[in-house]
This record gives sequence, C-alpha cells and structure tokens, in this order.
Amino acid sequence: MEVPAAFVAPPQPEAAAAVVLPERLQRREAERQQGVERQRQKKEAQVVKEEQSEFFVAAFSREREAVEALLTVGSLEEAAARLQGLQKLLTESVRFLAPYEVRQGQEAVARLQGDLAARRQQLQPKKKFAFRALKKEAPPGSEPRPAEPARPAAAAATPGPGPAEGEAGGPPLCGFSRAEDEELELGPAELLQRDVVLSELRGCRVRLRGNANTLRVRDCRGCTVLCGPVSTSVLVDGCSDCLLVLACQQLRTHRTRDSRFYVQVTSRAVIEGCTKVSFAPYTWSYPGMERDFESSGLDRNRNNWKLVDDFDWLATDKPSPNWSLIPEQERVSCWD
Repeated sequence: MEVPAAFVAPPQPEAAAAVVLPERLQRREAERQQGVERQRQKKEAQVVKEEQSEFFVAAFSREREAVEALLTVGSLEEAAARLQGLQKLLTESVRFLAPYEVRQGQEAVARLQGDLAARRQQLQPKKKFAFRALKKEAPPGSEPRPAEPARPAAAAATPGPGPAEGEAGGPPLCGFSRAEDEELELGPAELLQRDVVLSELRGCRVRLRGNANTLRVRDCRGCTVLCGPVSTSVLVDGCSDCLLVLACQQLRTHRTRDSRFYVQVTSRAVIEGCTKVSFAPYTWSYPGMERDFESSGLDRNRNNWKLVDDFDWLATDKPSPNWSLIPEQERVSCWD
C-alpha cells in the first residue's frame, strides 16, 4: 500500500549531518596521523643525532689519548698525522654536534697543537756555546756608531702578555711580532707544516706563501694578511680593521671587529665576541699555490665561506647582526 506523499516525513538535519560527519572525522584523523608521523620522524632524527654524538665522543676521546701518548713517548710525525685526523673528525662532525661539544673539541685540538709545537721546540738542537768577542771601546772623543734599526724577527719574537689560545707558553716557532707599517713575508721553505704566529702588528702587509700547519693572528690593527693553505686551523683573536685572506680547514675568530675575511674553509667558520665582520670567497693566488694546496690536504672544491656560526647569537629564525657577506661588487680580486 502506497503512503500518500503528504505523509512522507521530510529529511531530518541529523541525516545530513551523518553524511558530512565521517568526512570531517576523516580529515581530522588524517591530520592527527600526520602529526604523529612528524613526531616519530623528529624522535628518530634525535635518536640518530644522539647516537652520532656518542660515537664522536668515543672516537674523539680515543684519538686524543693516542696523540697525548705519542707526544709523551713516541714519534712526533705520527702524533702530527693523528692530530690532523682528529681535526678532520671534528670538522666532519660539526653538523650534528651541540655548540658546547664543538667548542670543547676545538679547545682540545688547539691544546694538542700547542703541546706539539712546544715538544718540537724542546727537541730542537741547542746552539753550541761560543766565546763572544769583546766589544772594543771607542777612542776618546769619537762619536758612538748609531744603532741599526731593529727589524721584526721571524721565528723568534715572543708574543705579548699571555699566550694566545692554542699556543705553548714559549715563543712562536715562526712568525712576526710588534712590527709597524712594514712589508713582511715568509716563503714555502720557512712555512712548511710550521705553526705560525702574527702578533701585535700595526699597519703591516703580510704575505705567507706556502703551507703552514696552523696560524694564529693576535692583537693586530689595520693589517692585511695574505696566507696560503693552512693544513688545520686558523685563530684570529683581538684584531680590528684588518683584511685577512685565509685558506684552512677550520677558522675561529674571537674578539674581532671591523674586519673582512676572504676564506677557503672546509668546515663552518666560528665567530665569538665579534662585531662588523664580513666574509667573501678566497681569491688570492701566487706561483706554486696548487702544490701547497696538495701538501695541505685541503679540498679546493669544498668551500663553506658563507656558513658562519656565531656563538653569541642563538636565535635560529633571524640572522646574526654581527657578521655579513661582502657584496660581490665590493670584493677585492687583485691583491698585488
């Protein structure tokens, strides 16, 4: 029996909602699942990072102890080679280490480099004793001979008060100190795998053509430093108004202001306590540079010149105001 149309119940709002509700629930469920997946991936990434950090700490500690043992009783050449491997391990691990772990590793490497330099100096043969000729007295009434102006001594000058980070307590093995408005230069034979220190220079232009092991630039004002490839680390500390052209595995800059860096660096540069420092890619060249790069072990195809970690700027959503990139039109391309 047919029911008259007048008696057919109209569709209820609840029925329409029953059709829409599952679709809304599905959308909310999909969003929930996406959130769960993001949390899972984040947790897995954190676990991987922690495992990598644990592996680094164990490997770094093991290699550091081996270097310390070799510095006490062992081959200094083997100690230098293993120390270079330790530096490489730290450089390749920076991307997943916490800033304090990076700093601890850098301090340990710098300390070992200082110990190696001090040990090498200790083992250098001492000069033989020789009688000094007595200075003849000038005849009465004659004028004394004027003293010759002293030039900054390479590989002999003692830095200012207190050693720079990573230095041994004694004088530097190679470098210049306390010079003003001078043209200073060292060549490949003088630099080969040596630890170089430039300290308390004023208005000087320094050319280092060759492959050094480490470089320390400390308390310099208004200087230009052109440096060939450095096998391990460069430390710039307490400088101002300087132009530094550097190729190295690791660059650390402390307490420096109003300075420009042209760098070839295989790890991320680190600044701390710095203001108004700027960066551009390395552009210096000289005859024999390719040979020096080969002996240094640096990869010419890897340059992180614009990756800079500022230990004084922890915000991740805003760039640090303490450093910048040198605009391309303002970069120096000719250095001679």
